[in-house]
Amino acid sequence: MSKMFKWGVNMYKNRAENGLNNICGKKIKEIRESLPETTSQKKLADMLQIEGLDLDKNAIQRIESGQRFVTDIELKGIAKVLKVEYKILLEDER
Repeated sequence: MSKMFKWGVNMYKNRAENGLNNICGKKIKEIRESLPETTSQKKLADMLQIEGLDLDKNAIQRIESGQRFVTDIELKGIAKVLKVEYKILLEDER
């Protein structure tokens, strides 16, 4: 007797437990807003573009709200421009 594969039964989890597409967005926003000089989402996007990441203001907004996935390359660049270790952005705040 062979087992039949059922779609959706053995799917990988791509979202956090709270339904968001990333676990770093809230922390990115918190750090961005705590910077000494006013750093808007647009300014952060501009800083990231200088680092070679093609993100615009809308992408930053979607990351911060948890609507957009974040790649490891993006996470590394965001940590660099925010001047924090990437591990800080991944801390769980339960």
